[in-house]
Amino acid sequence: MKQTIIIALLLTMTVSLSAQDKHTTTAGADSGPLSFEFRTGVSFASGTLGDADAGTGLGFEGKFAYRFMPHLAAYAGWGWNKFPVEVSFAGAEMDFEETGYTFGLQFVHPLGISTLSYVLKAGGIYNHIEIEDTEGDIITDSKHGLGWQVEGGIDIPLSGRVHLTPGVRYSSLSRSVTVGPNTTDIDLRYVSAAAGVTWTF
Repeated sequence: MKQTIIIALLLTMTVSLSAQDKHTTTAGADSGPLSFEFRTGVSFASGTLGDADAGTGLGFEGKFAYRFMPHLAAYAGWGWNKFPVEVSFAGAEMDFEETGYTFGLQFVHPLGISTLSYVLKAGGIYNHIEIEDTEGDIITDSKHGLGWQVEGGIDIPLSGRVHLTPGVRYSSLSRSVTVGPNTTDIDLRYVSAAAGVTWTF
């Protein structure tokens, strides 16, 4: 499944880059190749976390991107997401927190003659999952591991250097945690809907 999605995104990027297109990205028209995005939003887990049903998550992320082709950039950043859980293998009223690093490629291309652009992203994450109680004490930590994510969205210019970037993302991370004598596998897969603000330099 994930290989199909990533291949489709890469094919879209390749076709668009090879086409004879006189457009440039809105971000690139007024500024240099560097940008910073801060995004925040809600997340919805697509399955259970071990044996736990996760509530609606909240999170934020900051990342830098460097545009090395007219429509293609590499990005890297750091993010945090928290999912509340009422009952779990680790106890009652726990928070499952995913934090760590994100990296990958993003493709931004104008929508015809509109000032809007569509955004496609695909990359990896290097995250860990901590389980915390109501006092904020860490019950267990999965340690960092690799996962993946894909995203689609819209770039809306607010000014020459500031853009609004709403989007929808799917993320997947599989880790194991140990509580007492028991080890539990956690497949954290979720859809997040978020809005970001991007500054270009």
